[in-house]
Amino acid sequence: MLKVGYIGLGLMGKSIARNILKAGFPLVVHNRSRAAVDELVAEGANFANSPKEVAAQVDVVFTNLPDSPDVEKVALGENGIIESARKGLILVDNSTIKPASARMIAEKLKEKGVFSLDAPVSGGDIGAKNATLTIMVGGEAEALEKVMPIFQAMGKTITHVGDAGAGQVAKAANQIMVAAQMVAMGELLVFSKKAGVDPRKVVEAIKAGAAQCWALDIKPPRLFEGNRKPGFKAYMQLKDMKIVLDTAKEYDVPISATEENTKLYQQMINIGMGELDNSAVVGVIEKLAGVEIVGRLKVEG
Repeated sequence: MLKVGYIGLGLMGKSIARNILKAGFPLVVHNRSRAAVDELVAEGANFANSPKEVAAQVDVVFTNLPDSPDVEKVALGENGIIESARKGLILVDNSTIKPASARMIAEKLKEKGVFSLDAPVSGGDIGAKNATLTIMVGGEAEALEKVMPIFQAMGKTITHVGDAGAGQVAKAANQIMVAAQMVAMGELLVFSKKAGVDPRKVVEAIKAGAAQCWALDIKPPRLFEGNRKPGFKAYMQLKDMKIVLDTAKEYDVPISATEENTKLYQQMINIGMGELDNSAVVGVIEKLAGVEIVGRLKVEG
């Protein structure tokens, strides 16, 4: 059985690592803060002091980190994965980073005989906990075939999109749609409320028709309860949108609607809402409209 390492035990990373462990794979973990590490060690994982130390012990090493510079440092920097790289090792990056960064990392590691798969995920904290994530993979098919049993312990839909960087292009496209859904949902809820109609009834009326989407299926019940606790934090959504904008600029693609949606997420951060769920963008629209869809909010853990 493959020995697996997991670096980055945040909101989603810890749940993914736990599911890998539950599936029976020997697991070595590393994280900057110790609490998540201690949880998984108590469940049977082993601990390593650095990414270099993780990579030295495993066949496949996963990373799940905040942004491109973090992944580049862990993969290629001092005490990083590359320092204990050996032929046949596979790096799988579950982070959302720039496609250009994914390609650069893959090229550098290939020089050492290391395979690299950019494999960002979608599905939020619920998908991570329930092992129902959507996984978008870029990289060599040979490496994907080897790690497929691990992916199957993490997610429900695994798609090989193309060569290195292709998984990140797919994730960027995913985030275009996610932001559009969250903003449109927020607008329709506030629009209905301000027009004097119960937004709960409006959602009930439209979600079985052409407006049906994941956001309408999952988010309204929590919002109507006043619950804006994060499944996927707004500041991370904004980070992903900036990746989209940078990549669109690189390829000279006009994305005016996405630019406007990004501005709303920037407003969330500006008014201190960055730690809330990405669906809490409705709060910006509420402020602009001067109406609230519910009363008291639950925003603490």
